Amino acid sequence: MRLSQPDRVPVMCQLSLGHYFLASGLEAIEIWHSSEGFAEALIRLQQRYRFDGILINLPGRDPNWSKYIKKIEKNEDKKIIYWFNGWITVCPPDDNPHVFREDGRKGQARFEEIEPEKLFYLEPHDLGGLKYPFYWGFSNEPPDPNDPSNFFPPWHYDTVKLLVDRVGHKVSIHGEVFSPFSQLLELLGYEAGFLAMKREPAKFKECLKALTRGTITYGLGLAACGVDAILISSAFAGGQFISLKHYQEFVLPYEKMVIQGIKAEYDLPIYTHTCGKIGDRLELIAETGTNGIDTLDPPPLGNVDLAEAKKRVGNRLFLKGNVDPVNIILKGTPEIVFEQATKCLAAAKEGGGYILSTACSVPPHAPPQNIMMLFAATEQFGSYL
Repeated sequence: MRLSQPDRVPVMCQLSLGHYFLASGLEAIEIWHSSEGFAEALIRLQQRYRFDGILINLPGRDPNWSKYIKKIEKNEDKKIIYWFNGWITVCPPDDNPHVFREDGRKGQARFEEIEPEKLFYLEPHDLGGLKYPFYWGFSNEPPDPNDPSNFFPPWHYDTVKLLVDRVGHKVSIHGEVFSPFSQLLELLGYEAGFLAMKREPAKFKECLKALTRGTITYGLGLAACGVDAILISSAFAGGQFISLKHYQEFVLPYEKMVIQGIKAEYDLPIYTHTCGKIGDRLELIAETGTNGIDTLDPPPLGNVDLAEAKKRVGNRLFLKGNVDPVNIILKGTPEIVFEQATKCLAAAKEGGGYILSTACSVPPHAPPQNIMMLFAATEQFGSYL
């Protein structure tokens, strides 16, 4: 991650939450709702697939979460949690749970009602979903955005602490923050968010600026807990969502501030997860100050040629990804996965600075034997010795 050359190419994939639910042998409700459950799922699958790192892509959970439950019912293949406040959470066996209010709506907000000064950080994976003004879980008490030291509850970092303590000496532990742009789109809804960006750019930028403060604070908290790297989840910054001009205006400056704010206090790698068609903006992503790019979706999911990306930015950034998670990992055979992995190694291995990985998250129903072929490929063709 620091463009050094290890003994072999590392392997590390981001697994979808649905894959943890299906493949870890643990109850999906426990994985999603408890720090201990998710930590155990992360460790089990890291060991099964022999990954060199773990991405902690859920925050820690309120240890008293079960006390808010009124009842749990099973409806066909789904479980439904009824909370005492009248909300429900629909829990599919292979996908992220979804929280609905009493009126059946999710917790999105209208842009006209938002006051930028009331924004700090929006956690899309909070147990109670998104709200405005934001508050944690079912507490109904918004934390003060003007008191950064107390905005995040202590248990918010529990999963990170569990992983650092249990396996941090063996594998690389990575925390995750959402980019300001992603947070705002999740709160507004994608269509409404893009419309707000176009119609009221000044207010939109004020919101991004406020969310940048909170994102830096969260990143500093993760760093203080001992993570080895931080991923910025910026899923909506690709060419299928916004133009180069809009990327430069609404994404790049704020992610740059996030990275500078964290690096001002901690010298650790920070890298960027951006999905889809990013072949036209690799150099712009590098301008944020990021240490690396994650996903690098190949056609047909994206438009990145790995060998070309290595030539263009490989001397400045580490690269992670490029194995098609759908057509290769989900639909392919172990032999096909092995072949594609060796092609990625040939394209980007030279000189270090490459992590073999699926482009985006491993799909929920991906066969475990296919995922195992990634380590097998590096074992045979990824050595620098």
